[in-house]
Amino acid sequence: MIGFAVLLALHLIGAVAWVGGMAFALMVLRPALAVIEPGPRLALHREVFRRFFRMVWHVMPVVLLSGYAMLFGYLGGFAHAGWPVHVMHLFGLVMAGVFLAIYFGPWRAMRAAPAVEAVGRIRRLVLVNLLLGTATLIVAAFAA
Repeated sequence: MIGFAVLLALHLIGAVAWVGGMAFALMVLRPALAVIEPGPRLALHREVFRRFFRMVWHVMPVVLLSGYAMLFGYLGGFAHAGWPVHVMHLFGLVMAGVFLAIYFGPWRAMRAAPAVEAVGRIRRLVLVNLLLGTATLIVAAFAA
């Protein structure tokens, strides 16, 4: 059971970092940036996104792979998994897709030419992922 505990710990740490980072960015950082002038605010957004997205590139595969390892190594695959596992799997894949859409869409554009419009598109997609991540955490409570 130590193997399962390690996988679960990796999975939870990754999920907390990813979802918690989005919650912090939207509910704490963004409102606090209102006191900064638009030019420096945009530069700070760019630097925060750069660091956060780099972290997500590392965390996302850990969350997905540890989930699959628990599913197939300990739960007996999809056929033996309950509905919460299926929902978490779906939401995790959608969240990964939304992240890829952010990264290769507005974030790529913002790296080329920082613009307020890109920040707004990123913020909206991060909100979608935060809602999906929160729903996933709620569903996870039913898997326990």
